[in-house]
Amino acid sequence: MSFTLESKLANKVLNGFFENASYVKGAEASDADKAVFEALPEGPSAAEYPHLARWYNHIAAVQGLNAKTAAAPAAAPAAAEEDEDDIDLFGSDDEEVDEEAEKIKAQRLAEYQAKKAAKPKTIAKTTVTLDVKPWDDETDVDAMTQAVKDIKMDGLLWGGHQHVPVGYGIKKLQINCVVEDDKVALDDLADAIQELEDYVQSVDVAAMQKI
Repeated sequence: MSFTLESKLANKVLNGFFENASYVKGAEASDADKAVFEALPEGPSAAEYPHLARWYNHIAAVQGLNAKTAAAPAAAPAAAEEDEDDIDLFGSDDEEVDEEAEKIKAQRLAEYQAKKAAKPKTIAKTTVTLDVKPWDDETDVDAMTQAVKDIKMDGLLWGGHQHVPVGYGIKKLQINCVVEDDKVALDDLADAIQELEDYVQSVDVAAMQKI
């Protein structure tokens, strides 16, 4: 059997749900709460549905929505007095609910920011393979290799290398390194290598991969 939020059964189900939950989902008021709030044709009776009424008044205060007037229940004056007691019991006063909601919100925000600050920052790194070409076959490739590895930069770590024949007795230096993206710019590294004018003719990036 289907039912809508206009039925008493729906109010009963929602009242049972909010007995153990503060919001439709999550730990803060959301669009889901607003959607359910606006689907209700009228404000629930605090006497019949105390948990639903508490949630209803809280969402109205937190999100600045216009609460709809509940239909007056057919009850004796004594029952009306019990309704007022229920309202006080569940703290339906808008000012009190709003103040409590702001305290909870501020506390959760502070906890989130503290947790975020304590979390270690991920350092972005890139593995790079460089092709360093000498002037000619008379260039001392071993000396060139050592000169390249002597270049120091914060965030730069040299790795393995090899000498690769390119023809006419010339061998290029192919060398690997790991750079921290926030500290080392590849253009700056290439410029530093090309400053080794006695050895280096050109520098090219042969490959690179984010770690």
